[in-house]
Amino acid sequence: MRLRARIASLTVVAVGIGAVAACGPTAAAQSPRPALTRTATPAARTPAQAPLRSSASPAIEVTSAPRGVKAKGAALADAVTGQVLWARAAGTERPMASVTKVMTALLVLESGQFGQEVPVPEAALSYAWKNGGESAGLHPGDMLTVGELLEALLLPSGADAAYTLANAYGPGLSSFVARMNATAARMGMTQTHFTSPDGLPYPSETSTYSTPSDLLTLGLAAMRYPVLRSIVGQRFYQLRKGPGHHAYWWNNTNDLIASYQGAVGIKTGYTEDAGHCLLFEATRNGRTLIGAVLDSPATGTAAGSQDASRMLNWGFGLGRAG
Repeated sequence: MRLRARIASLTVVAVGIGAVAACGPTAAAQSPRPALTRTATPAARTPAQAPLRSSASPAIEVTSAPRGVKAKGAALADAVTGQVLWARAAGTERPMASVTKVMTALLVLESGQFGQEVPVPEAALSYAWKNGGESAGLHPGDMLTVGELLEALLLPSGADAAYTLANAYGPGLSSFVARMNATAARMGMTQTHFTSPDGLPYPSETSTYSTPSDLLTLGLAAMRYPVLRSIVGQRFYQLRKGPGHHAYWWNNTNDLIASYQGAVGIKTGYTEDAGHCLLFEATRNGRTLIGAVLDSPATGTAAGSQDASRMLNWGFGLGRAG
């Protein structure tokens, strides 16, 4: 079923970034990436700066930790209370690869214009190819709705979809990236910086970065949108050929969706420098946990989801290792 047919039944919940979304370009889009700050403790933030801050509640006292988690950075929290259950280097900045696309989706979601059609520019394909990004296989000239482009962005992690959306909503990439950074600042994500709408490793491998703690904030904000939840919880999405566009089939790159009971999202990421990254959420027995892993070792494509599974098993076991 095309998203434009089912989107009308979903209600978008605003997360208070409308004022930021209307901003024009700022210096953040062009400024060089500052040196990584290797710190185990996030910078202090006031409640007014970070109303969505998942780390606002201190970690509970536990006598155990999830076993076998290999990610260099990780955090797990209760998605309802914001209580951090366990973390490793939660305030250390690392590249996050395509987890970046969650922020891109968040800015687009704020517009609410999911049925609006956007043409796929020729430059979207060369952009993805030139920078070695994953592609959703978009055809130049196809007219796709914003909702359909979000599917292409979040399921197969299409850099061509990221380019198309950023170009339309910036307008232009530099303006859109400036808005990404302004939104991150407004949300209290002070250890996050974007240089692209997709997380591709340019101008350097570490130019776009975040922390597990900041990514919890991003995930909590994004998953408040029923539209996004409906997309990232799918195993695949099929768009049949129609007037003005080709047929598409997009598989979800998130292995948790097919392998972990209760998984509902959110987004994968991988580059050689970032390792395997995953922002994830799952629900079991009425409890929802949200987590992030950065730089799980490149032992296989499922490395990030394996770490996430271990963390979730432990979290749902109320502190018992799993």
